[in-house]
Amino acid sequence: MNYFSSNFKLGILGGGQLGKMLLNDTRKFDIHTSVLDASPEAPCKIACNEFHLGDLMDFDAVYNFGKTVDVLTFEIENVNTNALEALEKEGVKVYPSSKTLRTIQNKATQKLFYVDNGIPTADFSRFAYTNQIEDAVDNGGLKLPFVWKSTQFGYDGNGVKVVRKIEDLEGLPNVECITETMIPFKNELAVIVVRNPNGNVATYPVVEMEFHPEANQVEYVICPARISPEVAKKATDIALKVSKAYNHVGLLAVEMFQTNNDDILVNEVAPRPHNSGHQTIEASYTSQFEQHLRAILNLPLGRTDNKTAGVMVNLVGAEGYTGNVIYKNIEKIMAMPGVTPHIYGKRETRPFRKMGHVTIISESIEDARKIAEDVKNAIQVISE
Repeated sequence: MNYFSSNFKLGILGGGQLGKMLLNDTRKFDIHTSVLDASPEAPCKIACNEFHLGDLMDFDAVYNFGKTVDVLTFEIENVNTNALEALEKEGVKVYPSSKTLRTIQNKATQKLFYVDNGIPTADFSRFAYTNQIEDAVDNGGLKLPFVWKSTQFGYDGNGVKVVRKIEDLEGLPNVECITETMIPFKNELAVIVVRNPNGNVATYPVVEMEFHPEANQVEYVICPARISPEVAKKATDIALKVSKAYNHVGLLAVEMFQTNNDDILVNEVAPRPHNSGHQTIEASYTSQFEQHLRAILNLPLGRTDNKTAGVMVNLVGAEGYTGNVIYKNIEKIMAMPGVTPHIYGKRETRPFRKMGHVTIISESIEDARKIAEDVKNAIQVISE
């Protein structure tokens, strides 16, 4: 099929920053794009060929949109999978598939999938409602501390809480959830695996993620990870095993813990471009966004190795500021070597909202990490 400068139409469900960055590459290839999002302010709006307003969880909105495109993909997991399945039955190519997405959408289903497929993951318990947890602790069925996770609709640290004492459960939504054993780990790692319909598979180098202690959001993504070759191979092998089990098409970001004993446990996955791959835009031969397009269109996969070391810093709204955004000291960070800011196009900032990211590239990962800290200390995402 001719995708380039043709009548072919790629549909994207979700109009956020991941979609906006994906559209950089559809424009590079002159691929016609149609985007569906519920917000008239969606960042994608400025960069797609067609923009449609609609609720991604609404069957009719997704189904009717999907009927107008040749290939359908998504940049967010909260999508109506029944509509995707109906479209697949009518011959629309949906990548990753409704089956893959349905398993991943619910954290309990996702965890059971790892157990069924012999993939190492932290021990967990499943609850229909949060208010059942206290009884489980009282009767000895569950031990503190643990991690509470809502099974659905969590994002960017929302829907996750570390519970060290029973009072920490107060104020949590009374929803279906899981509790996970607290894992003593020394690193959070991620591997992005890419697969096309022909079954060609490639992996990006292992990245290391440093998290913000309060917001439970990634502060730095460091590539390559500062780990031994043995640990890197183990993480890559497990990511490939996860990818094979899902048999997905497109990108799969596999987030993992490296325990104190150097065991690798899978935390969770995302079947789309991911925060742990943003540095690939500047640091890799093929960005994760171009690679996702190559995969879902069954084109040859691009090189996944690094041209240089890269560190990514998330730009999130500063605490105490809500309103029209100002990027204070952005000129100061742009004067630093190897620094590229990416602004997502969200006009309104609020505490911890993802507003952009900054990539720092350098021959030396140590230098890049040091400059990343300078970037973090200099720039402030505030409001008027």
